[in-house]
Amino acid sequence: MMRISRIMLVLGSSWLSIGGLLAQTLRPPAYPLVTHDPYFSIWAFNDTLTAAPTRHWTGEPQALEGMVRVDGKTYQFLGKAAAEYRAVIPTAQEKPYEARYTFTKPADGWEKPTFAAANSWKTGPAPFTDNRSLKGTNWTEGDIWVRRTVSVPAPLPTGKLTLLLWHDDDVEVYLNGVLLTKQEKFNDKYAYFAVPEAARKALHTGENVLAMHCVSPQGGEHLDAGLYIEVPQQRVPTARQTGVTLTATQTNYTFEAGPVRLTANFLSPLLLDELETVARPVSYITLGAAATDGKPHTVQVLLTEAGTVAANSPYQNVQTQTGSDASLTWQAVGTTAQPVLGQAGDNVRIDWGYAYLAAPKGAQTTSGTTSALQSAFTQSGKLAANSKPQTGVAQRVALATVLDMGRVTKPTEQHVLLGYDDLYSVQYFGQNLRGWWRRDPSMTMAKALQTAEKEYTRLRRKSTEFDQKMYADAQAAGGKEYADLCQLAYRQAIAAHKIVAGPKGEVFFLSKENFSNGSIGTVDVTYPSAPMFLLYNNELAKGLLRFIFDYSESGRWKKDFPAHDIGTYPLANGQTYGEDMPVEEAGNMLILTAAAVKVDGKADFAREHWPTLTKWVGFLKRDGFDPANQLSTDDFAGHLARNTNLSVKAIMGIACYGQMAQQLGDKKTADEYMALARDMAKRWQTMARDGDHYALTFDKPAGSWSQKYNLVWDKVLDLNVFPKEVAQQEMDFYLKHQQRYGLPLDSRKTYTKSDWIMWTATLADREADFKALVAPVWQFANDTPVRVPLTDWHETTNARQVGFQARSVVGGYFIKLLSDKMTKK
Repeated sequence: MMRISRIMLVLGSSWLSIGGLLAQTLRPPAYPLVTHDPYFSIWAFNDTLTAAPTRHWTGEPQALEGMVRVDGKTYQFLGKAAAEYRAVIPTAQEKPYEARYTFTKPADGWEKPTFAAANSWKTGPAPFTDNRSLKGTNWTEGDIWVRRTVSVPAPLPTGKLTLLLWHDDDVEVYLNGVLLTKQEKFNDKYAYFAVPEAARKALHTGENVLAMHCVSPQGGEHLDAGLYIEVPQQRVPTARQTGVTLTATQTNYTFEAGPVRLTANFLSPLLLDELETVARPVSYITLGAAATDGKPHTVQVLLTEAGTVAANSPYQNVQTQTGSDASLTWQAVGTTAQPVLGQAGDNVRIDWGYAYLAAPKGAQTTSGTTSALQSAFTQSGKLAANSKPQTGVAQRVALATVLDMGRVTKPTEQHVLLGYDDLYSVQYFGQNLRGWWRRDPSMTMAKALQTAEKEYTRLRRKSTEFDQKMYADAQAAGGKEYADLCQLAYRQAIAAHKIVAGPKGEVFFLSKENFSNGSIGTVDVTYPSAPMFLLYNNELAKGLLRFIFDYSESGRWKKDFPAHDIGTYPLANGQTYGEDMPVEEAGNMLILTAAAVKVDGKADFAREHWPTLTKWVGFLKRDGFDPANQLSTDDFAGHLARNTNLSVKAIMGIACYGQMAQQLGDKKTADEYMALARDMAKRWQTMARDGDHYALTFDKPAGSWSQKYNLVWDKVLDLNVFPKEVAQQEMDFYLKHQQRYGLPLDSRKTYTKSDWIMWTATLADREADFKALVAPVWQFANDTPVRVPLTDWHETTNARQVGFQARSVVGGYFIKLLSDKMTKK
């Protein structure tokens, strides 16, 4: 296992020397490469950049590939070709088809080609599913039997035969009566299954029958299958990776390719103090080359971007476009169907809009199949000129550029730009909203790329300066391990959101609940994410809250506590989660509004929403102190009644209302609610005390406990509701109950949430206590065997992911920095 090494980007400019100040040894679970929003987000899941294809955060390949040609010899340094398949019998995602089906159990032999009774079955389009957004046949319960007749032309394909199948639940699939596979349960997406060699012999020219039987004992139905041949991939030698380092906004690699040192810098300039910049979906890849032997060497670099960056599945049809202006040439790719905002869900990728690959004038750009582009480059260091649009399935179409470095001795560098124009970003109660960067209808990606190119030097310099300052600030606040974790979390937290222009032109900062349930604008995801945005851009922190206020104030949401969410990403048409979190969300909204007001230094934001805040605090006053059995954000081990940490949140919310009333000049209300919060805190201490700590619930199950992370706002906002001894007593208890990879969330299980550990650690008055709680989280991130973008839910005994990945909640790691800033005020 390769550790991150200290590297120096020897590219001739002192401001590129990141490694000296930001040396680290943390091995990230995954490396961010291009990070902008829940759809435009590309990662490396391995320590070595050529070990596997680059991937969307969901794990699906979205291939960026890079080759360097040194004195005529080619090396791969970026990515690895994703497995490519060609259809023998295509699935519905590649080519729509109809098949015969029945919901009534047929006679034996239903899977055989000679089964004549199938002529009386119904006919309908695939897939067979309960998902009404798909153009298939509605299937909602029970068993289904499907028969599909397909003509296979001569000659029969050679190569490895594979079944591509999406099933929910148990399934059996036959080809001409011969069993191809049986699978249990469900797989939630298309997956490949090996076809036994004996079964392969069942395939013949002419008519073939693919027969399937799938069961649905409970919710969720889907069935579609096809047969594919794996296409052999050409391989070239790989450059030897000698280092990789990660900072807040950049990931840097170094390689040796024969007598040339190659550097690759991936920069997403997510500078939160520049709203226009952070909202613009454009990243940079900078390639540098220098001779290691002092002699001149001819160097060319090829970069390709697969059509899968703009598709949900590798089999959707895409088409390319080309363009140029005075400074740039570019290629773009998008699906031919362009179903703008056509689907909602969790484990999905965008299939509308266009991915762009642009390069400064002088570089060659074109499109084609990845294999043809790479073959031409390997032979000549150039690409065949091609101005015609390319069409085909997403996995086979790629954009490409060649950077000719010339005869290289001393360090030289060139760069490209990657952008994504999603046309419309979200639907908000029936109205399609544009991304903030595109709020002016005259704005285009071509114009955005021009601006990004003009600002390249400035943004690279400023990003490097920010990376250095953020790391130094975090190290001063909590030590090196804390700083490592903050820079690991930074890009991930931002890229799990989309900045859009609301109906009135206001900033909406909408999260996606990545690999949780796909909700959009979830309040209990906003709550742990918010510290980073309160710290670096309060306009974005308020943008996390505005749509929840609007949902209530518009009359669409009629309850006296806030909604859980406003839909399923990217369709924000009203709460889709099946259960409310009354105390959780009311407390969250009051606390975060108070935090935004305090950062602002004025009460305008609270004044704007005061009737709504008053309604919510009334709910907490009535039902918050001793919560009934209800859903909360910590219910991984089951619902709880009388949850003491949830009670703390309600008390904090009431105190925050009192603080905001004080800022509004309403002393009477302020005194009333601060007194109420302090009275509740006294009662809480009596009811929750359990010897040397405070219990999980007020009814005190024997030996129970939980992290009381909600107490952190008493410190951060200077509320002074609870005596300081409460937090210190809890801290002393926590330090005795840590596991190797962190403090468990509560006494019921050994798993934890790392965002809450950071909040709990911030309760500490002693620096040593803070570091003692943070160190196991660092060790988890370094040791976890599950190589995906950082999970916030892991097992403290073995560092394995329990669930979730790439979520915004790791923005909560910045709570210590926020606390230090607020308490200094």
